[in-house]
Amino acid sequence: MRRQRVGVLISGRGSNMEALIRAAAEKDYPAEVATVISDRPDAAGLETAQAQGVEAMCIDPKACAGREAFEASLQEQLQSKGVELIACAGFMRIFSDGFAMRWHGRMVNIHPSLLPSYRGLDTHARALADGVKLHGCTVHFVSGAVDAGPIIAQSALPVLPEDTADELARRVLRLEHELYPMVLSWLASGAVSLKDGRVAYRFAVKDQTRLLSPMSSAE
Repeated sequence: MRRQRVGVLISGRGSNMEALIRAAAEKDYPAEVATVISDRPDAAGLETAQAQGVEAMCIDPKACAGREAFEASLQEQLQSKGVELIACAGFMRIFSDGFAMRWHGRMVNIHPSLLPSYRGLDTHARALADGVKLHGCTVHFVSGAVDAGPIIAQSALPVLPEDTADELARRVLRLEHELYPMVLSWLASGAVSLKDGRVAYRFAVKDQTRLLSPMSSAE
């Protein structure tokens, strides 16, 4: 089986990157992590990737003459590693429309909310402040706008009365670590693609029972 070569982009600890690396270690997984690239030299995920035997490097935007130069350096590095798909895993930079279009249908991101709600930062605190009853994470194709590309898949959990932002973040992160490797495998195997701006699935989407929160045993 030929495996798709993936470049993972990070800015911090890279826990989702680590989940992808673990998944790719399985012999039947349709993708391999070819390189990890950070925009921050102090990103803890760089050391984590190297410890897992994955080549990792930093392209520091401060050393580049603007976003265009940074994206040119990033593109050069991705091409040199034969990267076919990009997985953004806590990568905290906004791409230009040109870069996003170059990787149209081949670049995905995971976001800690049920998009289109709570784009951007502080998603868990904002969800709690609004009193939502369901929260979760989303994997979507990347566009030139922040957290706005077509949604591929989402995973949700109930918000509990005792949840703090930190506790909710911890529980959602577990969902992220399950969802992202699954969606990347779909993309790498051709089970998911982007056609005419919409997500196309080459498998039957099951009709699941409804989600309800809070659950109650009261009669």
